Amino acid sequence: MTVSLPMYDRPETREANAAFWRAIRSDLAIRAPGLDALPDRLRVPTDAMAHWRDPALIFSQTCGLPFRKYLHPQVVLCGTPDFGLPGCPPGHYNSVLVMRRDDPRGPDDWPVMTLALNGFDSQSGWAAPFAHAQARGVHFCTHHVTGAHRASARAVLDGAADIAALDAQTWRMMRRWDDWTAGLREAEHTEPTPGLPYITAAGRHSGHRPDPAAAFAALAPEHRATLDLRGIVALSAERYTALPLPPEPAESD
Repeated sequence: MTVSLPMYDRPETREANAAFWRAIRSDLAIRAPGLDALPDRLRVPTDAMAHWRDPALIFSQTCGLPFRKYLHPQVVLCGTPDFGLPGCPPGHYNSVLVMRRDDPRGPDDWPVMTLALNGFDSQSGWAAPFAHAQARGVHFCTHHVTGAHRASARAVLDGAADIAALDAQTWRMMRRWDDWTAGLREAEHTEPTPGLPYITAAGRHSGHRPDPAAAFAALAPEHRATLDLRGIVALSAERYTALPLPPEPAESD
């Protein structure tokens, strides 16, 4: 059995994420006492997609794009975190487009700018900025794939890219803990979409499914504050799958 919380993992959040998993584990142990021994600790998957598809997956968090594109027939949605992000309904988030503070360019310049993104499998890094630019009648012609939102922001600051699309909650944590983000400015925000879903493997008996809402209720206030966690929202899988899929990378370049 495997568990992870990889999506907002950084040194400052690991203790709080571990406490969140312990609360989920404790609740599961009470509701399903016959369940095999649950992992004590979260793991960091080396292959996220294989991890999310593992029939032995107990609990993890994925991105909305792989959930609707690949995973939803193989996993069960357990809930969606609410971070109380500005301009977003409960359980939703958006992307923040960031540029260097001294760069005055605007949307009309996007076609000649290099977009830094964590990956083409990312809702906030790719699907959201693609839809946002498309709505303006423009698109980003050049892309710089970094593998992580923090690396995308750094690429802009260091001049390897002109603009980056960042998960709004990741950007909030970066502004809290990474002093170098003072050299960046928020250019625009995309439309809100459902947040990053908590999942478990499909086929698991309902009594054996993690309940992140119960775990949130048991989580200490200091851990809630570290994670910016305001609650858990029950969104249907259809709220995710109804969103259009962005083009494949070959179609976008």
